[in-house]
Amino acid sequence: MNRLFAFNHSRALAIEINSLYSRIPKRYCVKYVQGQSPESRVREYFYYIDHQGMLFLDDARMKNFTSCFKDKKFLAFFFKRLKKNDTGRYVGDFPYVSLCGPERNFVRCDDLPIVFTKIFKKEDSKTSKTENWFGYAYAEELLMVPFQPDKIYMDVQSGRVYHPAPEKAGGIGLVRSKIAIELSPLFSFEKGEEYGPTHIIWEDKKYTLDHKWYKNEELQAVR
Repeated sequence: MNRLFAFNHSRALAIEINSLYSRIPKRYCVKYVQGQSPESRVREYFYYIDHQGMLFLDDARMKNFTSCFKDKKFLAFFFKRLKKNDTGRYVGDFPYVSLCGPERNFVRCDDLPIVFTKIFKKEDSKTSKTENWFGYAYAEELLMVPFQPDKIYMDVQSGRVYHPAPEKAGGIGLVRSKIAIELSPLFSFEKGEEYGPTHIIWEDKKYTLDHKWYKNEELQAVR
């Protein structure tokens, strides 16, 4: 087993172990009632996003594929309105909010609210050029950003991988662990394994990884 393969294997294992721990929901002593109305014609609901990008009601006892929200139109409607919580309510416990008409949908998450779930190709209707896109929140055809391989960032401590996300939702998105594991063999570590990847080979092209964007956004990220 060569050194690079061994590192990629151990990194993939670290991602999997991290994912296992993340499946245990964090519990908060926050008092609320789903659908409560603190003022006239306003309803408040509370949600949780796990490290795989699945959306749940925050107080759901079982958080798995069967209990998450799956309707893509609803997910697109919800996530397009997602932003940092500036309502003055539940800011410390639910750092994000999706305002849908008279509803305030407060959101907390395992890591970040935007989780990328699929890389796919799509033809630009104006240029007829096929480009790579990064879909998120399991509504990939409705929620997507251009895939930028040179902007991939891997945290060497956690093994988690990140990519630029819509600024409104914080500017940083977590890459689902399954995709992160698939990307890990494409990394090269020219400064040493302890410093993280410096390059990625994507579609037969070598990209130098730019981490400046992450450091700038991370300073403003709400976690």
